[in-house]
Formats: sequence, structure tokens, C-alpha cells
Amino acid sequence: MASALARGWGDPILCTDVIFGRAEDLAAEVGGEAVVSNRELAQRADVVFLCHKPDQLAAIAPEVRGAKPGQPIVSILGGVPLAALEEAYPDQPVFRLMPNVAVEVGRGVICVAHGDVEPGLAARVLTLLERVATVVTLDDRLIDAATAAMGVGPAYTALVVEAQVDAVVRMGIPAPVAAVLVTETVAGTIELLAARDNDTLAVRRAVTSPGGSTARGLAALDAGGLRSAFQDAADAVVHGGRR
Repeated sequence: MASALARGWGDPILCTDVIFGRAEDLAAEVGGEAVVSNRELAQRADVVFLCHKPDQLAAIAPEVRGAKPGQPIVSILGGVPLAALEEAYPDQPVFRLMPNVAVEVGRGVICVAHGDVEPGLAARVLTLLERVATVVTLDDRLIDAATAAMGVGPAYTALVVEAQVDAVVRMGIPAPVAAVLVTETVAGTIELLAARDNDTLAVRRAVTSPGGSTARGLAALDAGGLRSAFQDAADAVVHGGRR
């Protein structure tokens, strides 16, 4: 996800990684510099993004915190609540993010939570995020639930596209043609939904004639448990990691 954000911004960055070659590769790709320590990065950066593994928070925080007064700490650590971040960085403004991978092409969604942060600073951080995503501010307690829609959403959408492509390929459509048919239909439908205030029912009704082919297809999807499968997936995303 760190790489996706960096590619989306396209600006020179400072980066570090336990695998130094990986940081060097990213800096070479987007511009900037791979530095040898977290402390050096924190001393030089305007904003620090935490993209390490969640269980490394306690080890890395002492290397980063306090390097610059008022320096914002922005975390994309999955499952790490705002309270834990504020405990690790008690004297700095802290933001908790959940982005999705579409930030790489400037069309992501980022859910963000933050505590008592000076409004001007919050606006600057949000403006940075808005360059690569639609930004939605939520209560911290809702970030995990939002992940079940937007965090995993690109993978779900890719799976739906893959399944539709496979279905029409079995009916004789060449795979490259099938991929264009499905992906362009998805892209066009998203634009149509946006134009209709995300009224999914209106779009379905516009396509579905009583007793027609679309009605038969939708009935087959319902019979196959599509809706319940998505609910099961959401439950697995939000609750599965807590068991």
C-alpha cells in the first residue's frame, strides 16, 4: 500500500524499509531518496506515513517520535486503533487511515480518523490525501467496518469481473474481447450510478424488463446466494481477525 500511495502522488519521497533494496527501488521509481534509518527519515520529512507491520509499532515508534515538533504521524497499520497510535506518539498529531489500492491511479478511497488535531493541520493532511482518493472521515470505531467495503473492494470487484469474463468465455467469446466487454461495462455503470446519485435500484430497474433476460440473470444470482456471500465476506473481514 505504501508503494501505491507513492505512485499515486508521483512526488519525490523519503522512504525506508527493513529490506533496503525495496526502498531504493521505490525511490528510484517515483523520485526521492531511500534513507538508512527511521530516525533520519523522521528528522527530514514533513509528514511521516507509518506503513510497517502492525506488530512493529512499539519497536518503531521510539525511532520516529519527537523528531520534529508538531510533525503529523499518518498510519495505515491495519487493525491498530487511534488510541494505540496516540499512546505510541503522545505529543504528535496522529491520523489513522484505511486506503485502498486504487490510490495508485488517483481513484482510491481513504477512510480517515483523527483525534484533537489543529484544524489547519488536519486540512493540509486531508488535502494531500484527496490528491489520490475520495476521503471519508469516520469515527475510529467504524474504520474496521469500512474496510469491509472499500479496503477489500478492489479485490472483490476484480473477482466479479473475472467471474463474468469466465462465464462469457465459456460461451465462445474470446478472452480479450470478454475482458473489454466486462471491464468497460463496469466502468460505465460506475459513471451511471454517480450520475444517478448512487441509486442502484433505479439502474437495475432501467435494465430489467419483467420476465426478460436480465431478470432471469438476477434471479440466478439471488438463488446462488450472492447477497449472503457478500455479507459473509464482510463478517469475515471485520470479525475473522479477532478470533
